Amino acid sequence: MKKRVLLIGATGQLGSDLNRVLSKHALFELLPLSHKDFDICDYKTVNEILSKYRPKVVINTAAYHQVDDAQDNAQKAFLVNSAAQKNLAQVCNRYKSTVVYISTDYVFGVDKKRVESYKESDCTGPVNIYGASKLIGENYTRYFCPKHFIIRTSGLFGIKRPDKGDNFVDLMLRLGGGKGKVYVVGDQVVSPTYTLNLAQNLSKLIDTEKFGTYHMTSEGQCSWWEFAGEIFKLVNLKVKCIKVTSDFFETKAIRPNYSVLENFNLNRINLNLMNPWKENLKYYLKEKGLI
Repeated sequence: MKKRVLLIGATGQLGSDLNRVLSKHALFELLPLSHKDFDICDYKTVNEILSKYRPKVVINTAAYHQVDDAQDNAQKAFLVNSAAQKNLAQVCNRYKSTVVYISTDYVFGVDKKRVESYKESDCTGPVNIYGASKLIGENYTRYFCPKHFIIRTSGLFGIKRPDKGDNFVDLMLRLGGGKGKVYVVGDQVVSPTYTLNLAQNLSKLIDTEKFGTYHMTSEGQCSWWEFAGEIFKLVNLKVKCIKVTSDFFETKAIRPNYSVLENFNLNRINLNLMNPWKENLKYYLKEKGLI
């Protein structure tokens, strides 16, 4: 019998790739829901939907992820990323569903001297409202639903355009192609991650009962400046890429200087299917027909 999977946020950047991966999976019956179908902040609706469909797995990709806006809209960030997730975890536990919560590398960052990738067991310490709201969402998930997967990821880019502007790759291509010159932060180090690769790995993980917290990012690390340089090189676009420090741009939210995640728990269960970031970037650009 197929496992029924309810996907919340199915039209978003990650949700779209989960949709196309899981809809073709022989073991899953997918129920994709967009925001207009499912308001995660409405407890009554959450309970009614889960009571009706009784999914085996519920994947929540819905989030308030505008990092700078969250500084001015903390109430909304905590409502969507924390309180709504608490309600979802409680309802999932009631109906014996597994809940999957998509979190972020921004639950780390307070250690400004950090140069070693974070394992799942390392102490958290967010430096902005967005990261704090996601961390609380994680804690609610662990407390209210023992059958859970918490997935921390980083620097997502995928074919589906995000609701609020371009992903980083598309932004660089648009700015670089239009201006011939871009300023890119060189003192923030991450592991940029292709949503299709993430969706493929997650589809394998949710078929297990190895519950817990998992880092799921591309292998390797780079600064945003290094990432931009690789983008321009692969598409053979002549752009002057100027490295700047974080204080060059006036942003409301502080970003971590170093938030690289190690896929330690995936490796521990021999289920790390994440490619190196350069390889994932090539796959993405090929899918867009740019190389």
